[in-house]
Amino acid sequence: MLEESTRKRNEILAVTITGLGKFLFMDFLNWKLPFILLAISAWLIYVIYQFRRNPEVVRQWGFRLDTFWACTKFLLPIGIASMLAFFAIGYFNKTLNLSWHIFPILILYPVWGIVQQYLVIALVAGNLQDLKYRNIGPSAIILTTALLFGLLHYPFWWLIAGTFVLALLYGFVFLKVRNIYALGLFHGWLGVFFFYTVVGEIHLLRYLEKS
Repeated sequence: MLEESTRKRNEILAVTITGLGKFLFMDFLNWKLPFILLAISAWLIYVIYQFRRNPEVVRQWGFRLDTFWACTKFLLPIGIASMLAFFAIGYFNKTLNLSWHIFPILILYPVWGIVQQYLVIALVAGNLQDLKYRNIGPSAIILTTALLFGLLHYPFWWLIAGTFVLALLYGFVFLKVRNIYALGLFHGWLGVFFFYTVVGEIHLLRYLEKS
């Protein structure tokens, strides 16, 4: 039990270090691609290591299929409402830009969404819930996670605000039903349609290269 608690605390610390590394290597030094590749590779190795060591740990993180639909039912109404709002805003602002680029991005971007959900939602919100600190209840866990999720999208203030609100939802849902696949898919697809309807980006990857 003590070993598991230590692991969970170390994971939260590692996520914090990864977040600080984002500010240093991506925002300050502009080493975007090397940092992203290194961070994803390191965390992927860690997931594989834990899976081989104890598959139940990976299931606790939300890498599982049995809770996919239960999690999706929480997200679906908000997802549909958001999509309708995006298309309405895009139509009236003339920023609708649905090109063929959207199809490969709809496949690729949810992968990045899963990475984000794993690092921030599973390892921070999930571990804080499991550690059962007396002075940190569900509301504090959700708020802390949302603040971290939003700050990681600095320096784009509108993205900070948007992802903060979304992370409140993600944290609430995850503490009830743990499924990283559903959350990652939701975050990825919602992001894609937001960029192609509200922002009007021709290619989402152009934006990611600047972020």
